[in-house]
Amino acid sequence: MEKQKNEWFEWVKAILIAVALAGGIRYFIFAPIIVEGESMMPTLHNQDRMIVNKIAYKIGEPERFDIIVFHAEEGKDYIKRVIGLPGDRIEYKNDTLYVNGKPYKEPYLDEEKKQLFDGPLTESFTLEELWGEKTVPKGHLFVLGDNRRYSKDSRHIGFIPMEKVVGKTSVVYWPLSDARIVE
Repeated sequence: MEKQKNEWFEWVKAILIAVALAGGIRYFIFAPIIVEGESMMPTLHNQDRMIVNKIAYKIGEPERFDIIVFHAEEGKDYIKRVIGLPGDRIEYKNDTLYVNGKPYKEPYLDEEKKQLFDGPLTESFTLEELWGEKTVPKGHLFVLGDNRRYSKDSRHIGFIPMEKVVGKTSVVYWPLSDARIVE
């Protein structure tokens, strides 16, 4: 009888440890997220399921063109692409991104741009025209959705404070037929 009790106790202990580990990993390191909407098309699709790396920015700084998840003011999490880092001067002119006066290619938008016949994918703007700032403020990011015509992003909600960033994401795991690493 004593042996049976010990075995039962060991099973309960193992299950509790597994649940604690899984919870800790999900809360502190990795978390699943579902893409809602089409603001990141064609890179990400509505209902794609992704993994968010929560420690990516605890260790290092974000990089231009990373896809991040952040807390938006409506109590929702948004998925967007980092375009501007702190201190950057961002401008779009003739559907071309300029960072600190230098043009940047955005290969993830090439296919969308080829399909357009009624104007640019990204309307021209400067940070000063949008928000009265010449550069992205310290401790903030400027983000855009890849579906530039239909994305609620920094052009509409402003700069994203670094403390609102949940993490970086680049792995789509569902649907299985679309599982991939995105850039």
